[in-house]
Amino acid sequence: MKLSDTQPLSVEGGILISFEHMASVTYNEARDTVTLQPGIRWGEALTALEPFGVGVLGGRLGHIGTGLLLGGGLSFLSGAHGFSVDSLVEVDVVLVNGDLVKASATNQYNDLFRALKGGANRFGIVTRYEVRAIHVGTSADKNFIGGAIFYDNSTSEALLKATAKFINNVNDPRASLLSVFSISFANNTLFPVNIVTFVYNTTSPSGDLPPGLYDDFLNLPNLGSSVGRASYLDVINSLGTGTEGTGQGQLFGASAFASDEVDGYARYEDAYRKFGQYAEAVRGRPDATPSGGSDGDSTKDGVEYGLIAFTSVQRSQVQIGRDRGGNVIDPPLKNYGLVQFHNQMPPNVDKVSRRVQNARREFLRQIPPSPGIPLYINECDKEQNVYATYGRYEELRRTYRKYDPTRFNIRNTDGPIGL
Repeated sequence: MKLSDTQPLSVEGGILISFEHMASVTYNEARDTVTLQPGIRWGEALTALEPFGVGVLGGRLGHIGTGLLLGGGLSFLSGAHGFSVDSLVEVDVVLVNGDLVKASATNQYNDLFRALKGGANRFGIVTRYEVRAIHVGTSADKNFIGGAIFYDNSTSEALLKATAKFINNVNDPRASLLSVFSISFANNTLFPVNIVTFVYNTTSPSGDLPPGLYDDFLNLPNLGSSVGRASYLDVINSLGTGTEGTGQGQLFGASAFASDEVDGYARYEDAYRKFGQYAEAVRGRPDATPSGGSDGDSTKDGVEYGLIAFTSVQRSQVQIGRDRGGNVIDPPLKNYGLVQFHNQMPPNVDKVSRRVQNARREFLRQIPPSPGIPLYINECDKEQNVYATYGRYEELRRTYRKYDPTRFNIRNTDGPIGL
């Protein structure tokens, strides 16, 4: 983990709070809600809930933790149920003054409750989450169709067009899409691979895909596919565990594209082209003088792996959030695409070279979010002012001043800028 591109994470002179022993999950059938402690991960929670035929809106990887909720959260079920945090019913949160309070949409802390729905780590430490249960069936109930499809680089243009078309036009709450365009380096050689993951909730084992919905992806020649009938647990495992690269530096950045731009495909094409230029800029240099954490291995002056990915956010996802009291992200009521920019550093590299830092900043500068479209904070770089893109930015600032008047959190913890 990195505190920044150049500084390793450290709690020297500070306090590190671990929730590893607070990892329980319980289902309340009467309330039809699930209570989660902050140390549990989504895969563990879903496995424990599977016998009851219910799940929760968590992340798309089993290894991801509950902190995802505070940044909004994206799920394969978001089209029908909103951002993951829109399922929140109640939280216990320790404020900066040490008070433990219970916040919900209907009590005196309703403003804090809404701020926590997208406000990330700036408002306190959550020690308990109560969320709505989602009835997804047991492992025997194959109520979903989906999986991952792998393609070579020759499909990139067609995949980009299909991705833009889906994000800009599809309004089916049961549908989801994640398109990934990745590159990896081995012996200073670039290897591109494209991966599309889609999930459709048929609501029963006999349901089928709507005609034509995913044909643009299914009809392309591919290297392999896991698409088929699946349980919700199968769906969560379709992208792997999320533990790949554990212990290596992970660098994130993000953008967001509106669906109503004059040319709905142009932004995607331009971002992909610039990503290709970025990949060349961060390729390891065999003759380079070692820099940053490099020990002379040519690849260690560059990156090991990188990707640009596109996630569909549907109008229905935004509407659900509004119907449940709103969140501070507050996107406009229309489809849009979230853009994730992710890099993995080689093993044993504890610093990022200046060349990679500069290339990352330049790439993010070249793909700014569309006006009025909020960034997704869980996938952003710490230098991006995510809060300023939120629809309820001013409300968020007022709420922060109320609950942290001395700015203790900002003065003493690392986190998003803008408050």
